[in-house]
Amino acid sequence: MVTRARPSLLCLAGSAGAETLATGGATGVEGPERPGPLQDETLGVASVPSQWRGVQGIRGETKSCQTASIATAEASAQTRKCADAEVQTEAPELVGVPSVPWNDGPRLAAFLRRVEVMVTQELNKNWQSHAFDGFEVNWAEQQQTVTCLHTLGYPPAQGQGLHVTSVSWNSTGSVVACAYGRLDDGDWSTLKSFVCAWNLDRRGLNPQQPSAVVEVPSAVMCLAFHPTQPSHVAGGLYSGEVLVWDISRPEDPLLWRTGLTDDTHTDPVYQVVWLPEPQHSHRFQVLSVATDGKVLLWQGAGAGRLQLSAGFALAVQQLPRNTKLKKPPRGETEVGATAVAFSSFDPSLFVLGTEGGYPLKCSLAAEEAALAWTPSSVPLRAPARFTFSPHGGPVYSVSCSPFHRNLFLSAGTDGHVHLYSMLQAQPLTSLQLSHKYLFAVRWSPVRPLVFAAASGEGDVQLFDLQKSSQKPTVSIKQTQDESPVYCLEFNRQQTKLLAAGDAKGTVKVWQLSTEFTEQGPRETEDLDQLAAEVAA
Repeated sequence: MVTRARPSLLCLAGSAGAETLATGGATGVEGPERPGPLQDETLGVASVPSQWRGVQGIRGETKSCQTASIATAEASAQTRKCADAEVQTEAPELVGVPSVPWNDGPRLAAFLRRVEVMVTQELNKNWQSHAFDGFEVNWAEQQQTVTCLHTLGYPPAQGQGLHVTSVSWNSTGSVVACAYGRLDDGDWSTLKSFVCAWNLDRRGLNPQQPSAVVEVPSAVMCLAFHPTQPSHVAGGLYSGEVLVWDISRPEDPLLWRTGLTDDTHTDPVYQVVWLPEPQHSHRFQVLSVATDGKVLLWQGAGAGRLQLSAGFALAVQQLPRNTKLKKPPRGETEVGATAVAFSSFDPSLFVLGTEGGYPLKCSLAAEEAALAWTPSSVPLRAPARFTFSPHGGPVYSVSCSPFHRNLFLSAGTDGHVHLYSMLQAQPLTSLQLSHKYLFAVRWSPVRPLVFAAASGEGDVQLFDLQKSSQKPTVSIKQTQDESPVYCLEFNRQQTKLLAAGDAKGTVKVWQLSTEFTEQGPRETEDLDQLAAEVAA
């Protein structure tokens, strides 16, 4: 049986208990010793000590840590004593100028009146004299002899028996490049060849290690550096192709090539020349001549291709008949071109050397259509305007004078150098320089009457027409075994340098003596007189 408390009683009990707590347990009337209801009462402090803290205090230990003592000291520094000093030159002494006594005045005046006429005559005579015309003070050291500065070669090419077929200086005059190929008999179209370049200003120059080497799949017959781009060089191959390389890119030097198309030469290319474009003088084209009778102008196009922009063809039927020409074999119409040189005064005028031995005066402005015997993407024109008297064999080199608009030189297999005027067919003079072939001839860029020739007897011959018109002034022995010298070029920037390449695969750089690099008085006038006298 469950008994329940009554809620009313629980509530009453709870209320009474709360009142008792609030009144401090007093339920009666307030007294003097008891506080009233809901008032604070202050009682004494009760303190109970902690046994745990006592135990921990017993176990505690006090420790300290100190670093090693640091020694300190004070010090002072003082500079040494300084003193000021002065330097003074000795007091200048006045130098007395002796005075001219007044009694010498009349004598001096009389002397001056006496010599006045004679002195005036001498001054007038000196003023009219031409003794020092063209004289320039030369502060450079005089070079008395022609010396060999460098002997350059590429052993892998020399090991194959390759010849140096062409040399060229770049636009700065510090780099010389050479082409390796063959000029003797045989089919060399598949022979691997090289183009090599040496920077002569580089420290530690190794004559047997070129600064740049380009491998070429066919023999290189000719080479020409770009007129303004120091690292661009054009070359013509035995296969008929024309290529342009950038030798500053050793991994991939090839810039453009003609490829083997209907426009490409079908015979070896014997010379290439850079020409400015007619509308853009800062842009250049490559002109190539070959023994297939064509003269072609190429422009760089996209995808590394050289594109044909203009062309010329030489046919026997279209040559001017101002001189007696050899009758060509039956069925043969083309005239093989072996060399080219452009006028320094007329950019459209050029001279071609031919296999038939006669030089031709030609023009880029020719309009007559050529008798074309091969297909071409552009119409070919007939450039020949004048035919000069021939050599006794093929012409291997021509060179236009940089100082006279009508003079040019030619050299051929008959061992002769001919000096021609553009105004007449017969040569002005003919010099026999060798009993073998002459492979190259070049005018000096600084001396109007000086030229150089490369012979098949291993010589480089320097002529000064001011000294002699019959024999060379200096003959340089390039090869000791009389191997032919195939090519040579003057340096237009460093005018004391001349490079020549030979059949031994060697390029020699010669330093010319002062007599070949300094123009003498009235030299240009002498050249004009030479041209005028014979032409008249």
